[in-house]
Formats: sequence, C-alpha cells, structure tokens
Amino acid sequence: MDVLRTPDERFEGLAGYPFAARYAEVPDLDGGTLRMHYLDEGPADGEVVLLLHGEPSWSYLYRKMIPVIADAGLRAVAPDLVGFGRSDKPASRTDYSYARHVEWLRSLVFGELDLQGVTLVGQDWGGLVGLRLVGEHPDRFARVVAANTFLPTGDGHPGDAFLAWQKFSQEVETFPTGFIINAGCTTDLPEPVIAGYDAPFPDESFKEGARQFPLLVPSRPDDPAAPANRAAWETLAQFDRPFLCAFSDGDPITTGADARLKERIPGAQGQPHTTIVGAGHFLQEDKGENLAAAVVDFISATPAP
Repeated sequence: MDVLRTPDERFEGLAGYPFAARYAEVPDLDGGTLRMHYLDEGPADGEVVLLLHGEPSWSYLYRKMIPVIADAGLRAVAPDLVGFGRSDKPASRTDYSYARHVEWLRSLVFGELDLQGVTLVGQDWGGLVGLRLVGEHPDRFARVVAANTFLPTGDGHPGDAFLAWQKFSQEVETFPTGFIINAGCTTDLPEPVIAGYDAPFPDESFKEGARQFPLLVPSRPDDPAAPANRAAWETLAQFDRPFLCAFSDGDPITTGADARLKERIPGAQGQPHTTIVGAGHFLQEDKGENLAAAVVDFISATPAP
C-alpha cells in the first residue's frame, strides 16, 4: 500500500490547537502498518470521552470541546481517521472502504489504547464508524452521544441533500476542504480556521480518502457495508446504556435521523435529548462549547455503575 504522510510543518501554529500530537501504529490490512494520530487530553484516570470526527474534518474540529471536557475531569481522546489530519493517507482510493475504516479505528482505540468505559461522541462519519463499534463491542461503551449522524444500511432513501453533496464531492475539480467545512457551518469561519482544515492536504494527492468517503455511505440495500451495519443495528436495538441525541437545528444532511435513533435504541428512552440551536452540520465549530457542556452534563447525570 502506497501511503502519504503530511509534513509536520503543515500543522505548526494552527489557530486554537495547542494539543500534543500522539501516534500509534495499526495494521494497514495489506501487510504493512499505518500511523494514526490522536489527541489525549485531561486526566489519564478520567472517564474516557472518545471524540470522532467526520468528513472532511479531523481532530481540529474538537479543539473548542476538549478543554471543557478535560476541565471536567474527563479524558478526551480524539483520533484522526486514516486519510485525515495527521494520520497516514493511503494514496489510492481503492485502499479505502467502510470495513477498513472500522478496523483501523478498532485497532487504535481497543487494540493500542485499550479504551474501556467509553462515552462515544460521534458526528458525521464519526457516528457511522463509532456506532458500528458500539454495535460490535457494546460492553466497551458506557454511553453514546450522537450528534448529526446515523448508521445507514442503504434500505432507505439517503435524502436529496446527501445526494447533492455526493455529486459535488465527485465532480468538483479541486476538493475544497476548508470551504466545505465553512459551508457546513452557520457561522463564517475566519481564514486561519479554514487554513486549519486545509492543513492536512498539501495537494490533491492527499485527498483520496476525503474524495472516497461520500461513496462509502451505504445508499443501496446491496452496499458492501449494509450487512455489517444491519448486524450492528441488531445490537443497538438492545443497547440499554444511556444514549443521547444532540443534533443541531441547521443540518439538512442528518435532519430527522435523531428521531429514528430515539425510537430504535432502548438507552435513548427518557434521556434529556437536546437540540443545539444556531448550528449547522459541523456543530462543533458553531457551538462547540454548548455541545461539550451537554456531554459533560450527560456523563454527570448518568454515572457508570
């Protein structure tokens, strides 16, 4: 597997991102290894909050939330998915699959870091991968916070907004990472922040994972990932640990998905589900401190046995 690695200097002096870089090696599932980057902030013995980003962002997305979570005595772990951030980037689009993303993350968080008693916070693909792991390893998770995400099986229409995004992502000549993040926010991001989202991608060759992600979302019943996601749903339909929906009020991509999560997952019953007002798809940018406070309050209200 040919792999690209973003030069370290691309990440120097990023706005609002003072965190120490940490790395682990995971199997690349092709006979070699990949280096994955993650943040690990807060007390080492604190309850683990696993912060999973989506497309086309990276752990930079959680920079407003991590201090709030760490100051509450919790351990914030925020990986960069393979192909994003400071993690390695396979050079060919065919190297990326839904199954491989799940395995790469599993190897990091359960293999290398051996995380237990996890509170998952998943947004966008962070939920698509994270909820799969909850479905396959429910005993590893104490709680779940779903924020603008879902676990698709391809059995329903993906929605016009998603199809428009998918079409754009494949046809645009230059994949404009920072522009995409800005377009998914209700606030207009300052140039240094947009530069932070562009930092992992020196040129188009580094964006193969970002280009491929929209095509990996199951949108048909015969999608390669559909059977595994259906199997995960069988477990989620019995998952009775606390499950919170914290969706924004301004995301056309995932609007309505929270209702289905609340209906199907037993642990969502009776929880203080919240709507993050004034936020778009990337609610961590628009209202990161609000989402972080909701996570901290949720953990405090649902102590682990």
